[in-house]
Amino acid sequence: MENAPLAGWKEGNMSMVEVDARGQQCPIPVVRAKKALAEAAVGDVVRVLIDNDVAVNNLKNLAASLKCTATDEKFADNDFAVSIEKGEAAQEAADCGCMPMAIEPNRVVSIGSQYMGSGNDELGAILMKGFIFALTQQDVLPQTMLFYNSGAFLTCEGSESLEDLRTLEAAGVEILTCGTCLNHYEMAEKLAVGGVTNLYVTAEKQLNASVIVRP
Repeated sequence: MENAPLAGWKEGNMSMVEVDARGQQCPIPVVRAKKALAEAAVGDVVRVLIDNDVAVNNLKNLAASLKCTATDEKFADNDFAVSIEKGEAAQEAADCGCMPMAIEPNRVVSIGSQYMGSGNDELGAILMKGFIFALTQQDVLPQTMLFYNSGAFLTCEGSESLEDLRTLEAAGVEILTCGTCLNHYEMAEKLAVGGVTNLYVTAEKQLNASVIVRP
């Protein structure tokens, strides 16, 4: 997912970084703000430009979770800015946090559809793409991701999530797609990431899991 360049200014020992996340869907504004804060020094401000009030609330929640101070501004109906100041508590939390891309044993993500939720397939596809991207940004990753039924489309040629799934695989996440499902959809030759599995292994992985996530 492409990011716009960062802009900013510096005054004395404090600097401001501006992140233009207008037109970018959840979770990209939050992910970009979190990255900018990770690179910022104590006292620096990350100012995020967004175009909806949902993103405003998400960014304020991010600030609270990172023990940062946040203020928001509204310029027009679809024109907002959230400024997040990085404090000492945020730096201390970062210093004692987990190493990025750590694998959590027996944590399984089980995906049985190419859509997230039900009601509108177009929205469901957007949500699933965003969810898989969001997984790549976590400090702790699942040990295994299981794909079955129409979820098999996500690991095959033409999937918009292939880049993110390959990133997860490179980080050590096991990506497994149901062979029966690939055959049913006539996609066995189109698998583009991970390996093929069967229902015995799918059942075994989930029975032995400490945590199962089903988006």
